[in-house]
Amino acid sequence: MVTIKNKQNNHPLAEYIERLKAGQALLADSPENVLEVVGILKSYGVVLDAYSKNLIYIAENQFLVFFPFFKYFNGEISLNKLFSHWWHDRINFEYAEYCMKSMMWHGGGGLDAYLDTKEFQEIAQAVIKAQFVNNPLILGLNQLFPDFLIEQLRVSSYYSGLGQFWRVMADIFLNLSDRYDRGEIKTIPQVVDHIKAGLVADALKPITYSVKINKTVYEIIPKSLGLTFLADTAVPYVEAVFFRGTPFLGTVSYNAQAYQIPPDQARFQYGALYADPLPIGGAGIPPTLLMQDMRHYLPEYLHEVYRRSPRGEDDLRVQICITFQKSMFCVTTAAILGLMPHPVDTEDPSEQNANLVYLEKWMDRFTTSRLADVNS
Repeated sequence: MVTIKNKQNNHPLAEYIERLKAGQALLADSPENVLEVVGILKSYGVVLDAYSKNLIYIAENQFLVFFPFFKYFNGEISLNKLFSHWWHDRINFEYAEYCMKSMMWHGGGGLDAYLDTKEFQEIAQAVIKAQFVNNPLILGLNQLFPDFLIEQLRVSSYYSGLGQFWRVMADIFLNLSDRYDRGEIKTIPQVVDHIKAGLVADALKPITYSVKINKTVYEIIPKSLGLTFLADTAVPYVEAVFFRGTPFLGTVSYNAQAYQIPPDQARFQYGALYADPLPIGGAGIPPTLLMQDMRHYLPEYLHEVYRRSPRGEDDLRVQICITFQKSMFCVTTAAILGLMPHPVDTEDPSEQNANLVYLEKWMDRFTTSRLADVNS
């Protein structure tokens, strides 16, 4: 036991390891933090609900469409909606696609592995032939470039997978807000417990994807494959979006000779837990789109907090980003505790040591994150 204690104290983020072992969260518990986190997750839940519906619509209705001009309309096209779209009076679904592309690029999980199998390729070819049965030009193109259309269906699979993941998360966050309004949520650990319970409850929820062509249903991701919510969408999402992300245009040089971007994707630290909130609002910064979406759905009690800040609403997107990072550390806490190899309160020394090693590996990744900033 003494060895374990010394090992804890030697870690630069030992304080946070102790917090997690005590059932606390990475974010400090205070009434202000609870209000901010629940409020921003309420807004985020509304936005995720819209993102989820659109991603699933695109996956099921816009697959193998080369120029999907109306993919953000969810099948409801009107002149007023078109003008609103052009005027940017709408949800920025581009951010949802950014997250989807980040997930696909970084990979991980059963979905990523399945999309490289011969089984998927055979299903994809059947879908391609059915979709273009009367289009010999496209079928000929498919013969010349056999990976082109298959890659489009891989992208569609990620549209569906992320849409299904966000469907669950939107419900978790909106239910959290309802419980807060009823006085059931009063502390940050209760926020984390709520999120963790939601993740555990839907951990084995099947991830499936099918499309309908001429009254025939094709199962691109069949239920029999056994892909599940937690292992195959939630964990890869956290890895790709919370931790790795992609370099934001205008903040680093893409010139290979500048060496500002790591050559190894595993060393990327551009995710939500690392991003500097100050550039939010600048061109080429994808999270700006999310912050712009969330600002429209802020509960009044949170909006009032921002109005009382020194700059009022002049830097509203930056304030939202800072609060959002606080909430994402709560979500990350729930994921860490939910995936811990042994119970937090175990008395077995070997299990305690395994938990410690597990937590230290997580803390190693947080050393350059915004963890200290959101707790300052």
